[in-house]
Amino acid sequence: MKNSIEALSEIAVDCGYKLHVNLGPGLLESVYEALMANALRQRGLPVDRQVPIKIEYDDIVLEEGFRANLLVDKQLLIELKSTERFAPVHAKQVLTYLRLMKLPLDLLMNFGAPTFKDGCKRIVNQHKDFASSRFRVNQVKL
Repeated sequence: MKNSIEALSEIAVDCGYKLHVNLGPGLLESVYEALMANALRQRGLPVDRQVPIKIEYDDIVLEEGFRANLLVDKQLLIELKSTERFAPVHAKQVLTYLRLMKLPLDLLMNFGAPTFKDGCKRIVNQHKDFASSRFRVNQVKL
């Protein structure tokens, strides 16, 4: 049985927060990705890294249109950054990923931000069933 998307989100936020507090900003995105995947697996969640996503458009098929950083339990997308601040394109890009993958929720985590709360955003794709969270992060509905 799959975990609820909100349960997955809560675990992921907790893992990301601990990672940010313990390591701080400044490492490469690939380091945070590997450590985040490991932290989620230690919590008992199935995690796939660098998942190739196929794109079909106008009779053209790209077997690897993009790669998702982390896919948790086949239903929660986590995209990671390690930059001083988010660019407006980051949320738009992730929303496109969600739409192409037909997923409801992404956690966009920027480990380069001064605090984890400043660097974590929920990107929503027509997801309406939100639970209250102990740790509020910035939520973006585009």
